[in-house]
Amino acid sequence: MSLCLAQPAPVKKTLAAVRAIQTPKIDGILTDEVWKDATVATDFIQNRPFPGKHESPGKRTEVRILYDDNAVYVAARMYDNPDSVAHEFVSRDDIGNADYLGIVFDTFSDGMNGNGFYVTAAGVQFDAKYSQTGGEDSAWNAVWESSVTRDDKGWTAEFKIPYSALRFSGKDIQQWGLNIVRMRQNANVQLMWNFVDPKVSGFINQSGIWQGLKGIKPRLRLSFSPFISTYVNHYPYNTAGVKNTTSSFNGGMDVKYGINQSFTLDMTLIPDFGQVQADNRILNLTPFEVKFDERRQFFTEGTELFSKGDLFYSKRIGSIPAYFRDISGELKTGETIVKTPTEGKVLNATKVSGRTAGGLGIGVLNAITNSMQSVVENEKGGKREIESQPLTNYNVLVLDQSLKNNSSVTLINTNVLREGADYDANVTAFLFNLNNKSNVYNLSGAAKMSYLSPMPAQSSQYGFNTELGFARQSGSWTWNYNLKVADDKFDPSDMGFFTNNNFVDQHFNLSYQDYKPGTWYNKWQSWTNVNYIRRYTASAYQSFNVNGGGYVQFKNFWSAEVDMDWQKESNDFYESRNASRVFKAGENYGVQLYINPNRTKAYNFGGNLGYRENKLFKGRAYDAYLFQNLRLNDQIALGLDLNYQPRYNYAGWVATQGTDIIFSRYDRQTVENSMDAKYSFSNKMGINFRVRHYWSDRRNKSFYLLNTDGSLVPYQGEALKGKDTDYNVFNIDLIYQWQFSPGSELSIAYKNAAESSESNYRKKYMRNIDAILSGPQNNSLSVKVLYYIDYHDLKKH
Repeated sequence: MSLCLAQPAPVKKTLAAVRAIQTPKIDGILTDEVWKDATVATDFIQNRPFPGKHESPGKRTEVRILYDDNAVYVAARMYDNPDSVAHEFVSRDDIGNADYLGIVFDTFSDGMNGNGFYVTAAGVQFDAKYSQTGGEDSAWNAVWESSVTRDDKGWTAEFKIPYSALRFSGKDIQQWGLNIVRMRQNANVQLMWNFVDPKVSGFINQSGIWQGLKGIKPRLRLSFSPFISTYVNHYPYNTAGVKNTTSSFNGGMDVKYGINQSFTLDMTLIPDFGQVQADNRILNLTPFEVKFDERRQFFTEGTELFSKGDLFYSKRIGSIPAYFRDISGELKTGETIVKTPTEGKVLNATKVSGRTAGGLGIGVLNAITNSMQSVVENEKGGKREIESQPLTNYNVLVLDQSLKNNSSVTLINTNVLREGADYDANVTAFLFNLNNKSNVYNLSGAAKMSYLSPMPAQSSQYGFNTELGFARQSGSWTWNYNLKVADDKFDPSDMGFFTNNNFVDQHFNLSYQDYKPGTWYNKWQSWTNVNYIRRYTASAYQSFNVNGGGYVQFKNFWSAEVDMDWQKESNDFYESRNASRVFKAGENYGVQLYINPNRTKAYNFGGNLGYRENKLFKGRAYDAYLFQNLRLNDQIALGLDLNYQPRYNYAGWVATQGTDIIFSRYDRQTVENSMDAKYSFSNKMGINFRVRHYWSDRRNKSFYLLNTDGSLVPYQGEALKGKDTDYNVFNIDLIYQWQFSPGSELSIAYKNAAESSESNYRKKYMRNIDAILSGPQNNSLSVKVLYYIDYHDLKKH
């Protein structure tokens, strides 16, 4: 490995800011006289597949930008062969197979934070927020105008970005970071106005400069989004006194208010998340929780500050609470629990976020969920309610100070307060992330402490976690070393996603990237990882793993990746579900092959194949995944995913009886099929359909007793019955969406959901499909109307 000395920073392109003498018409036709006054941004440079290559005259890009007291205006001409311009219609915030042009502003010129506004050649808008930690936050939405046209020279676009969509200072003369992004989809070419070197860490820090904005002042940023929704729900309870069909009518409002030039308040009052796509539920045989993606817009948009330190898992708020009260001790003789809520009703949620001119980022989030009741029934059919989840208040506070060289220090606190005698939780963390002047080397770390308040007859609990990392993050050769230590009391699970504590985890990565195309490839990468883990309290070896792989993108834009790994025999301190007992998991190794196609083709397919072997019981695992996409035209597209994962002679915990911890040797079949389809009437209206069936089982073949030394011996006790598992999930999501004006939307959703878990094993896959489709299913139909109201428009009227 050669020693790479720090290189001087490349010269940034500069574009002069020009004030508009009149407002251009946003129609995609670049004939307004005012555009002749604007300076032209041109000579774009490839980011991929040939980094550093300048655009050709016949495929050149010309962008003009103006501003006035109300907005920024953009006019862009993208020269191309008309037949080469891709323009698929998709939903807002999606790209599909389409060319696009994007404008990215770093309004405070800090090289760390930015906002991007993109439009495709089909007229579909996509916007995003950028940050050093959160990368691209595509959930961020703004209200702005755009229009496109296609002609014999290629295509054109016009934007109007009101200042209500941006945060910036009130200085008389300003300089903003600026970059312009163009994608030629069918050619797989991405270009930037200011070159973004893939070998250099970061995106916003490689922007150019928009220089000389004068006399602009931040406008009052205030908007309201009231909504109404109605639901009809049917589930065949077929129980006396319980309705099979119910209906509801809801109303609420989202409010966005610019507190000052730097900070924004977002509030959702009586939110409605009923149309959010269902989680991809699975059969989980591990001792750890499954992490699901957040799809509720309020908790995905503008949360980059709150995601620092990995202490905030937004689904804890209402969707997947960490705590439910054990009410078994409150049951009277003859009573049983007949209904237990698994979610909490979010009453309201508020977040304030922004960054001062001095680089101090501040984020505050507060949310309240209502108390939830379980229903118990006695032998005579009488029912009553017992509170199983108290009224809960969730809070996050983040202070993030930007430093030079795209560095930062951060203080985070998460807090959960529960009404009554139930425990409260608090986690505080200090983080630092330091880069050298050339942005090549990085030093990072964290110190975290968790606190759980005492419940009656219990004591409080303090825990800690520390992290330290060194990295070379830019250049062809990159590496990083990370050390993480947590004691056996550290527990951030009330507000964050959490699997386990009590570890000393050391990780080393070495990678090489070559972005210079060769005779048969566009780029290739290779990497090696080494991971060594010990237990912290009662120190003991836990695991040692080595893995490596390689990736190559070919000239036809297909790509292949190979991953291989080996893990030494390990001490698993979690599988037994008993902190004082260890399970000696066998040495294992595996290989995975991934194939990805050129997705610009109307029909494309790919997938992966994998194999793993475990020396304990000669366990074997196979993975086979195939996806297919078919684009019939620019309005209709279909997708199909098939996933098959058989497992043979696997070992795992199955039951605990007294002091006996019982494992089993089992086989498992998992089949997951999903299909999606979309029909787009226009760039503002479309229908999306998705259906998913998941089946997984566990067939126990023999049972074993876990010895105190971690080994397994045949179980001699009474035969265990009912420990096989047959699990099915079936979901349909059908959604019609119409953006009838900027920021306003009508949506109609039909959802079907069915779930079953049984101890009798159905051997045939089609039997499982028949069982889940013929069983009870929850069907719901909903209509929701959201209307965007801007304060300035309201004031005019």
